[in-house]
Amino acid sequence: MESIPVSIKSLRLEKKLTLKELSSKTDLSVSFLSQIERGESSPAITSLNKIAEALDVDITHFFNPPKSEDFMISFETAEPFKVEHSSQTMYRMSSDFENRTLENYIIEIPPGARNEKMRHVGEELYYLIEGKLTVYVNEKIYELNQNDVIHFPSNISHYYENNSENIAKILCVVTPTLF
Repeated sequence: MESIPVSIKSLRLEKKLTLKELSSKTDLSVSFLSQIERGESSPAITSLNKIAEALDVDITHFFNPPKSEDFMISFETAEPFKVEHSSQTMYRMSSDFENRTLENYIIEIPPGARNEKMRHVGEELYYLIEGKLTVYVNEKIYELNQNDVIHFPSNISHYYENNSENIAKILCVVTPTLF
């Protein structure tokens, strides 16, 4: 599988687009797109989705989903990845099969880290594997401890932060699927 930066650049050149033209199609700056193509910056999922749409491919084009005949995914063999401007480490824990509706991740959240406030279609569930985590859903505060679960419609404003001194690790299950 090509790396995401190489794949973006190859597709852009294949479609005979300049960085400036891709910039106008995505509303992302030319310098940011150039940094992505050089591997100096990692795009957030939302930015990657804009790039995929502008290049006329599905976002899944940039990923090689795990294949398993017995549908088991091992954390030990999952490839860690990070998204732009985030100190969190994510592990995709979803099988790849037709009509799948769940997207599963294990996310390691370092002390002091938080994700961005968002809302989108679907649902989210967080199971706290270890540590402590503060989750904000519609401005209501939930303090999660190990083995706690929170499940909510993701069309309402939500985000989380790790206010503890230890890494928090969650299983995040979200719909709709991203990859």
